[in-house]
Formats: sequence, C-alpha cells, structure tokens
Amino acid sequence: MKILVTGGCGFIGSNFVIAQITHTDNQILNLDKLTYAGNLENLQSIEGNTNYQFIEGDICDGELASDTLSDFQPDAIVHFAAESHVDRSIDGPMTFVETNVIGTATLLNASMKYWQNNSEKIKDKFRFLHVSTDEVYGSLGDDGFFTESTPYDPSSPYSASKASSDHLVRAWHRTYGFPTLITNCSNNYGPYQFPEKLIPLMIANCVDEKPLPVYGEGLNVRDWLYVTDHCDAIYTVLQKGELGDTYNIGGHNEIKNIDIVNTICATLDELKPRSNGISYSELITYVTDRPGHDFRYAIDASKIKNDLGWIPKETFETGIRKTIQWYLDNEQWWRRIQDGTYNQERLGRNV
Repeated sequence: MKILVTGGCGFIGSNFVIAQITHTDNQILNLDKLTYAGNLENLQSIEGNTNYQFIEGDICDGELASDTLSDFQPDAIVHFAAESHVDRSIDGPMTFVETNVIGTATLLNASMKYWQNNSEKIKDKFRFLHVSTDEVYGSLGDDGFFTESTPYDPSSPYSASKASSDHLVRAWHRTYGFPTLITNCSNNYGPYQFPEKLIPLMIANCVDEKPLPVYGEGLNVRDWLYVTDHCDAIYTVLQKGELGDTYNIGGHNEIKNIDIVNTICATLDELKPRSNGISYSELITYVTDRPGHDFRYAIDASKIKNDLGWIPKETFETGIRKTIQWYLDNEQWWRRIQDGTYNQERLGRNV
C-alpha cells in the first residue's frame, strides 16, 4: 500500500510510521506541520529508508493537500494530525478549531476530489481513516462503558473539536459515499510522547526531583492503551474495517490517576533510586483540578475484537515498565524538548 500519514511526527503518528516502515513493505508519505509536538527526531531510525518520505505542511492548506495527493497517489490516508492536549485547548481553543475542524474538513474535501477523479483501481481500495479519541463521549460515572453508539457529549474545547471532526468524516461518507473509517481510542502512553501528558511528565519530574502535580484528589479514571498496540489496531481497521464504521480501541486498563503516579514512583524507586533513599512518592503534590475535568473514561472494545480479531498485547504492568525505561534511556530526547518549547509548567488553569 501507499499510505499518506498526516501528523506522522507526533507521538502516535511517529510510532505508526515506524511500525509501518519496520514491519511492512508499505510506502509512507508523512505530512506534518511540525508544531511544538511534531518532532523529526522521533523518526531518525528510519531516515533514508526508500519507503519513507516527509513533507512539511499544514492540513489547512487545501492546495498543498490536493497537490500532495495528486503527486503521491495514495491508496489510503491515516489522519493523525491534530492539536491534542486538553489543557492547551483551555488556554487557546481557536487553534484546536482551526486544525482539528477546519483542517480535517480541508483534508476531506481534497481527498474526496482525489478519490472521485481517480482510476477505478484506486477508488475501489481507497480508505480515509480518521484517528479520534474517547473524549468525544464525555464523562462516565462509576459504571458503564463507551460503545460506538454512545451519544457524543464533549466537555473541553479539545474534545469538542475532535467530535466536530468525527461528525464531518461521517457526513462525507453518508453524503458523498466517501470511503471513511473512524477509530476512537483511550489514553495512549509509550515512547515519544510529548512531556506535557501525565505519564511522561511524571517520569521527567521524578528524574528532576520536581513536584508531581496531581489534579484534584487524583481519582479521575482513564483506560490506558500502549501506543504500539494502538498502531496495530489502526492498521487492522485500515485493512479489515467496514467502510463507514467506527471502532473503539481500548487497552482494558482502567486506572485512577493517583495509582498511575504511584506506580511510576514505585518503578523508579527500583530502577533509579533517589540519592536520599526516600521514595519519589514524597514528591506528589495535589493541585487545583482542571476546569471541566471528566471523571471517568472506559472503552468497550468488544466490536474490534469480535469483528476484526484485535486485542491489545501489552498489559499496563508491561507497558508502563517499558515506557519508564524508554524515558530513562532517552533522557536527551525529552531534555531537548524541555530546553526548547516546554518546561513542565502547568497549563490550562483558565486564568
């Protein structure tokens, strides 16, 4: 296959591109704007590979999107490109509307014209896979799970922008017959995640012996999905998914935020003990909660299991240990980010 990947220099996108180049013969063209979270360093391991190309560009640029599609002639698009951090969306919502809503609409429009005007061979196998989030469903109480039919109820500017883009993708399928697929995933973690997110932030702060900021009482619950499992699920949906369908992707790991932080502390106590002999958990600091903080997310991933045969390979215990070890082994990677655009400061306080 020839696959156009948007946002392939970001966290999940770069893991997907690496997996494709490492484990398949597919040709990948990576279109990325290189915002603060897009990092070419993530893809150093595949630089020079003849099946990989990179173009710097913005999905909001319709002419660039059309020219790229015309030149590359992809069999599929996997659309990761998005602003993705809830706290940043609270501080600056319009960037999220621009990229996630307008950018997705622009890409859909260019892709549909490419699809309509192409050969029957391309038209028959073409797929547009839109990568989304479980946050579009809103917040759960103590019970229940998100299914593919759960009504949308987004809480933050980020989740509202992703809900909007999901609706656009569905509209292009229903109105024009455009061959789309949507995946809604739970919280990802693993290598190359920008250190504003919970797990890499806590690891980096532990290494620097900085306070570990936990929102509220740390009782918010998320389902955690190791990033390579997510990438495998996306490729499974791309190959086998029913056109027009949505697939929830979860890791079967519902965990409270405070338990995540305590697990990181305990693992680092073993792998990189503090010189004073005191546990990293001493650094936990409870801070004012995020505005509109959803209480619980939990994915029912039975559809992708039953229909497509996909299940995650990593448990949280195996995945978190791999993740912590990766950040210890690649300290220079996150140090360069820390010295550049982000210094682990608190975002999204709505002030």
